[in-house]
Amino acid sequence: MKNTQFSLQDLDPSILRVGDIVFIRIDNFIFNKVAKATLLWVNHVGIIVGFKNNEYWVAESTIPVSKITPLSKFIARSKDGSFAIARLKQPLTIAQQVKIVQASKKRMSILYDTGFNLRSSRQFCSRFVYEVMKEAIGIEVGQVESFQKLLHKNPDYGLKFWKIWFLGCIPWQRLTVTPASQYNSPEIEFIYEKPYQEII
Repeated sequence: MKNTQFSLQDLDPSILRVGDIVFIRIDNFIFNKVAKATLLWVNHVGIIVGFKNNEYWVAESTIPVSKITPLSKFIARSKDGSFAIARLKQPLTIAQQVKIVQASKKRMSILYDTGFNLRSSRQFCSRFVYEVMKEAIGIEVGQVESFQKLLHKNPDYGLKFWKIWFLGCIPWQRLTVTPASQYNSPEIEFIYEKPYQEII
């Protein structure tokens, strides 16, 4: 059930678990363009990988490199304190949670990929979550799709920015995965949500 009435301070930390997925809205030019292109308020995502020093920790791929961040700082970066926490519908065993932590650690300190290429040697946030979950427990959270399919979902959104971003040539056949497709994944259910209210 989604809860939109409270803040992080009111969220009972005992309900969180390793493997929970955290969505936020970073107020960054390129990330905001991703949100507009995908017709959803979220534009960044990470995975809870542990609890230490009275704080949950989130593994994320971010600029400049992937790292582990305190949950409070992760959410503090979100516009207007907006965030959502989701969990796989399939309950995770302790062994699966350990594998999620291990798969996340393998991907630390990798440079961020501003080309959002699923096949590059770098990382980006939704790819990080997608690959960690797939490797650790065999579940695909999010939809792999080409830029052609992704950008044509929103025909009213101009392509001028993306043409400039990719130096005049959008890589239409490049495969990617977005925070929006993970947010809408049938594999998850939300345990908390405080969405960003702006109409995209």
